[in-house]
Amino acid sequence: MSAINDDSMEQVDQLLSRPNQIWLLGAGISKDAGLPLMAALTTRVLEMSEAKPHKNLLESLRAELPANAHIEHLLSHLGDYTTLALRNASKQVSINGGIYDASALEDAHKLIASDIAYTIRWGYKVEDGSAPQAGSSETPIVSAEYHQRFVHALLGKRQAGISERRKPVPLFTTNYDTLLEDALALGQYSYWDGFSGGAVAFRTHRYGQREPESGCRAAVIKLHGSIDWFLGEDGNVWRVRDVDLYPARTGRVLIYPQATKYIATQRDPFASQFSLFREALANSGENVLAICGYSFGDEHINQEIELALSSPENKTTLVAFCCDFGSFPQILNTWRESTWGRRVYVLTERGLYAGSQGPLCEPAIGERNWWTFGGMTAFLESGYEGVV
Repeated sequence: MSAINDDSMEQVDQLLSRPNQIWLLGAGISKDAGLPLMAALTTRVLEMSEAKPHKNLLESLRAELPANAHIEHLLSHLGDYTTLALRNASKQVSINGGIYDASALEDAHKLIASDIAYTIRWGYKVEDGSAPQAGSSETPIVSAEYHQRFVHALLGKRQAGISERRKPVPLFTTNYDTLLEDALALGQYSYWDGFSGGAVAFRTHRYGQREPESGCRAAVIKLHGSIDWFLGEDGNVWRVRDVDLYPARTGRVLIYPQATKYIATQRDPFASQFSLFREALANSGENVLAICGYSFGDEHINQEIELALSSPENKTTLVAFCCDFGSFPQILNTWRESTWGRRVYVLTERGLYAGSQGPLCEPAIGERNWWTFGGMTAFLESGYEGVV
C-alpha cells in the first residue's frame, strides 16, 4: 500500500485501541448468528399473522404506509392509532376504511410483539437460493459464537492487561436479541444493563442516572428494547424468562411506545437509554464511536450522532463499518463532506474512506470483507493487515 494508505489504516487501527470507545451495533451483526434483518423479520411476522385475528388490521396499516415500511414502522403506526382511539369518545378509529376499537389495536400490538420475540428467540435464516429456515423452541438455530469472538477481541485483546484502567465499554444496540449479553456472560466478562437480579430481574436504572464507571467491563444499552423485557402491571420493567408466569405483565417491551396508556410507564426505559447515548456522544473527551451492522435508517439515532459530532467542542471520531453495494448511506457522505468530516472514517468492501478522501486501500482483487461483523472482528483481533 502507499504511504497515505498505510497512514490512514494505522490511524483507524489506533482509534480502535483507544480507551474511550462507544459502540453502536445494529441488526447486521446478528445475521450470521441466525437472525433476520428487518425486511426478512417483517416478512416473517406478516406470515405468522395469517391465521390470527389481527391479519386484516395489519393489511389496513400496510395499505397506508410506503411499500418499504418495515415492522417497526407498522408498530409505530399502530401505536399512533391506538393513541387516537383512546382519545376519541367512541374509543374507535378508521383505518383504510375499517373500524377498529382501542382494545383490538392493543391486542394486535401484543400479538405482533410476541411474533417478533419468538422469531428473534429461536432464529430465522434467509439465504439466497434456498428456502427460509425458521427455528423453534425444539430446534433453535441461533448461535452466539460470532458475538463471543467480538467481545473477546474487543475486551480480551484490544484491552488486555489494562482493563482495570478503563471505564466499561458502552455497547449501544438497536437489536432485540440477547446475543451480546449471552456472549459477555459466556466469556466471563462482567457487564451492566440497567437491571438487578438474576434470571428474573428488575430495572433499577432511571432517566437522568449515569451508568457505572467501574466494576464491570461493558455496558449493554438496548435502544429499542429486548425480547426478555416485560412491562409489569405495576408499571415496572422486568427482565423475565419466557417460560415464567410471574410477575404479572401487560405485554412485551420491544420498541418505542406510542400508545397513550403506555407513555408514563414506558418513558423509562427508552428515554433513559437514549439519554445515555446522548451523554456518551457529548463527552468532551477524544472518544471513538465505532459502528457495525447498522444501516443508518433510524433518523432519531442519526440526529443524535450529527448533533453531537457537529458541536465545535466535540472531539469524537466516527469509525463506521458499512456496506457499499450500491446502497452507501447518503448521510455518511453528508458527514464526510461536513466541517467535521475529517473525523469520519468509513470502511467498506471498496476500501477506506477517510474524511473526503477515498476509497483508499482498495483491494487488489475482489472485495474487502472488513465491513462485515466477522471482518470487523478480525480487524480487532489482528489489525488491518490480518483482514482480507
